[in-house]
Amino acid sequence: KMTQQMRDLQLAQARKPPGPSSPNAAKRLYRNLSGKFRVNYTSFDEGSLAGRGEKEKLRKSYLFQSNAALFEAVELQDLDRVQELLKQYSPEELDLNTPNSEGLLPLDIAIMTNNAPIAKALLQAGAKESPHFVSLESRSLHLSTLVREAEQRVNELTAQVVNEAPNTDCSEKEKQLRAWEWRYRLYKRMKAGFEHARVPDAPTNVHLSVASSTSVQVTFWEPLNVNSAVVTKYKVEWSCSPTFSPLLGEAVIDKLKNLHFTIRGLVSGTAYYVRVSAYNMKGWGPPQASMPPSAIPSNWREYDGRAPRRRGQAEALDHLLGQVKTVHQHCVCHEPCKNQPQSRKHSVSKSLKHLFHPGSKFLKTLKRGLYLTAIFYKDDNILVTHEDQIPVVEIDDTYSCLLMQDFLWFTKVSCMWDEILWLRQCVTVSQSSCSCILQTRFKMLLAISQMQGLLGIQDLGQVFFEPVKDKQGNILIITLKEVKTNQTFESVRWVPICKLQTSRKSVSSPEEPTALDTLLISLQDKLTYHQHSSHALSPGLYLGYLKLCSAVDQIRVLVPEQLPNILCHVKIRSNPNISREEWEWLQKMASMEEPVPAEPEAETSQNHLFQELQVAIKELMTLVNIPLQEAKDFRLYSQEVLDFGGQVSFLLLLPPSDDVCTAPGQNNPYTPRSGFLTLPLQIFELGEER
Repeated sequence: KMTQQMRDLQLAQARKPPGPSSPNAAKRLYRNLSGKFRVNYTSFDEGSLAGRGEKEKLRKSYLFQSNAALFEAVELQDLDRVQELLKQYSPEELDLNTPNSEGLLPLDIAIMTNNAPIAKALLQAGAKESPHFVSLESRSLHLSTLVREAEQRVNELTAQVVNEAPNTDCSEKEKQLRAWEWRYRLYKRMKAGFEHARVPDAPTNVHLSVASSTSVQVTFWEPLNVNSAVVTKYKVEWSCSPTFSPLLGEAVIDKLKNLHFTIRGLVSGTAYYVRVSAYNMKGWGPPQASMPPSAIPSNWREYDGRAPRRRGQAEALDHLLGQVKTVHQHCVCHEPCKNQPQSRKHSVSKSLKHLFHPGSKFLKTLKRGLYLTAIFYKDDNILVTHEDQIPVVEIDDTYSCLLMQDFLWFTKVSCMWDEILWLRQCVTVSQSSCSCILQTRFKMLLAISQMQGLLGIQDLGQVFFEPVKDKQGNILIITLKEVKTNQTFESVRWVPICKLQTSRKSVSSPEEPTALDTLLISLQDKLTYHQHSSHALSPGLYLGYLKLCSAVDQIRVLVPEQLPNILCHVKIRSNPNISREEWEWLQKMASMEEPVPAEPEAETSQNHLFQELQVAIKELMTLVNIPLQEAKDFRLYSQEVLDFGGQVSFLLLLPPSDDVCTAPGQNNPYTPRSGFLTLPLQIFELGEER
């Protein structure tokens, strides 16, 4: 019956051209792809093709060659070529899961010849086993049939070669004989591989953790035994009973890039037991229960019923801003706009640049004063004016106020680039008070509008965390923005950064560089900072270190240069959730007068967290250059877990209360190694929000 099924399959695929007749022909076929066939078929001159039908015919022929090359590469156990084909073509282009004329898939050949590296490469690409092998008996019968038919063909060709006189036909028969002898040996090796294989051992390191109030996550590794056949899928089962009777659910995992699975839709407060088993061509192996044996879906907030700190805050702020705008619509600063004729309204909406005098332009040199510069970059290029200068506009040439307070106000304004015109109109009302602070901030808004108009864009990017100053009294406030699309700007052009730095002629001495020269010298550092500050952490639970230092006019926070929008940190684990049981244990530890952490009972989530924290604390202390014995006086912040978007959460490690914030002149014996910087606290908060 099985033989008849295979013959039917062969008839169904009769349209598919046969494969190469010999191993050498196979090698020539897929190696020639690197030359003759490894081109984009759409690059042919359309004039040389008869039409769409001819192009489609060429395309199908081209894709067939890649499919045949993959089969031959797997049969010849050429791992490099298999990886090259998988990288070069999509699974659809390779017909990765379409059986050949023998009813086999590339993955079948790889696992039955026990070639684990090729099998794993195919599995990563989405390869499947043949659906025709519904049982062990059907696979065994099919292999026996292939071996028998190949042996019969070898015998027939051998007799023909022996009995016929030497001629051209005989030479061709000898080639066919060698090809079938090679295929006969391949099928025998596949049959032997199948017969000697056994079911896989149980997966290892099966770990169960609480993912949320309604889900748990199980992670696991491959079976340790390497003598078994390649594992092609895993099965996760769960139940409320340790005997797994009744079974509540199961899931088969056949995408093996990441060996983990999240079981969702569970009942909070209910214990769930989980086990995992592996599968190969001989069937399912024994299941492995998780460690700990069970988990209860929960979240740390359930400990005291606490609501998320930021719940509804964004909506409330948007509502408050809307109310403020509604009130200001009736203020005197808006009355002139209401009485303007239609043509005036049209000119205002046409472009921001029409708000300025036609003579408005970028500055070439700096005098004593406060300035705004906008740095737009793309890859290794930067936007400059037609005079090859970084765009600079003047804020105030008589600036004499407190810079830090105005600068921090400016950073907050950078969150509202689209609202600058409205802010200007609102500040204008109060300008009659002649306040130095209000006048400076109004001039800041004017400078922002001028920069937006000259560039023809509203979003000026992120403010660099500190202004650039020089001894001549110039102060530069810097904004940075990375351009990732082919965006057009007005009054500026792109030039390579290296060309700008080498071609600019300095007008100052090396001992006393101007603010612009200092900016150009440190430009790459500022671009690197901006790129790093936009990076995000991968999902997980982290241990952060909070260290502050105070100055006369600000408080600064210690951050890593590689990720300046996040506190110094190390990763505890990939699961960001802290369960109720884990948080309860942490609270118990925090309430002890002399916290000597006794190790929790084995095989519990608390014990696993305890071990993870021990490793993380050692790693973090090494990172910030603090001797481990000093950490005995440190403590975990036990008021809350810091959540960032549901995928990233933080536990905070705090120094003793007297050392959390270092005062000016206070001795700090443990300074971090290179790779750290201190940011103004308000700048750090803005970067964290972004």
